[in-house]
Amino acid sequence: MSTTDRQSPLRILIGCDTFLPDVNGAARFAERLAAGLVRRGEEVHVVAPSVKYNRAGSFVETIEGERMVVHRWASWRWYPHEWLRFVLPWRAASHARKLLDRLQPDVIHIQSHIVVGRALAKEGAKRGIRIVATNHVMPENVLDFTLLPERAKKLFVRWGWRDADRVLKRAAAVTTPTRRAADFLERNTHRRGVLPVSCGLRASDYTADLTPRAENKLVFVGRVTLEKEIDVILRAIPRIDPQLNVSFTVVGDGDQRKQLEKLATDLGIRDRVHFTGRVSDEELRAHLTEASIFVIASIAELQSIATMEAMASGLPIIAADAMALPHLVHEGENGYLFQPGYDRELAERIERVLRLSPEAFEQMQRASLEAVKVHDIDRTLDTFEALYRGETPAS
Repeated sequence: MSTTDRQSPLRILIGCDTFLPDVNGAARFAERLAAGLVRRGEEVHVVAPSVKYNRAGSFVETIEGERMVVHRWASWRWYPHEWLRFVLPWRAASHARKLLDRLQPDVIHIQSHIVVGRALAKEGAKRGIRIVATNHVMPENVLDFTLLPERAKKLFVRWGWRDADRVLKRAAAVTTPTRRAADFLERNTHRRGVLPVSCGLRASDYTADLTPRAENKLVFVGRVTLEKEIDVILRAIPRIDPQLNVSFTVVGDGDQRKQLEKLATDLGIRDRVHFTGRVSDEELRAHLTEASIFVIASIAELQSIATMEAMASGLPIIAADAMALPHLVHEGENGYLFQPGYDRELAERIERVLRLSPEAFEQMQRASLEAVKVHDIDRTLDTFEALYRGETPAS
């Protein structure tokens, strides 16, 4: 039976170690996935850490405009991190047993292998429930929050991949957001046949402004954390021709904000750099619409939903040539890549785009709008519905 001609909806349990109100790519994907599945008539339940320890329980929440049950397991703040919360592993195992026996889902879709996903995968496998796993996590991404000494970090990364393998082997299907991320996962684990499935987005939710810009505004959207390498962008700005009068807006918040504000002051560009902190979805989209270029220097993106949002807003993209970002940037068409960490090269790429004729700039904008079409959320939902039913997704 096809996903469009089914007799009854699926009962889907989505397990997340990060979810609303967290602001990051994995949480955003889980929210859009859950809401999209509800719109298609599926029965969706989400497991996620509680926002505060004493606010655990099962609640009807509105996610992306859709109502669904979210099971919030009691969690603790991970203090090396600004907002990350975690469920105690032994409590997660107990919660998973009770919830699965009561809910009896048709399929479990885990979004990580860390705590919630691990518990659901282990207990789900015991009960013969189909498991689909999406990997959003690279052990390298969490190093800054471990407090490990430098000499122990390589050992942690190797252990992290082995640990992921032990959980992911329970899944009938394993996905990652891009082909490069799938290849990376296969190289570091024993998983084979990992499927690249875009996180997806609904491009119609974003507004592109194709009129000439009155100001040269750079924008970055995302967590203000070390692995995003926002400092590289800041160091590039003083290298740009002053006559271009470039400003830079960082949309998001994180533990590196104070350090980056100080760096901007030291570089003499504090009056041209704006940190918004957390913003609403509407404010985020407005910042993208009015910007000139989206710039991202991160070296650990498994896809980058923020970059796709910028493309849907009709922005040229300048991105580090690392991990999944080259999948989104078509050199010379919708933007340019630069060697990670090289602020001088980044400055040159920014100048190159800002000096384009209005016609060439608009052509680059339209190329972004065209390139993002393959990441339509409906394609993503089609694929996961097929995987949930044990079918082969359409290519």
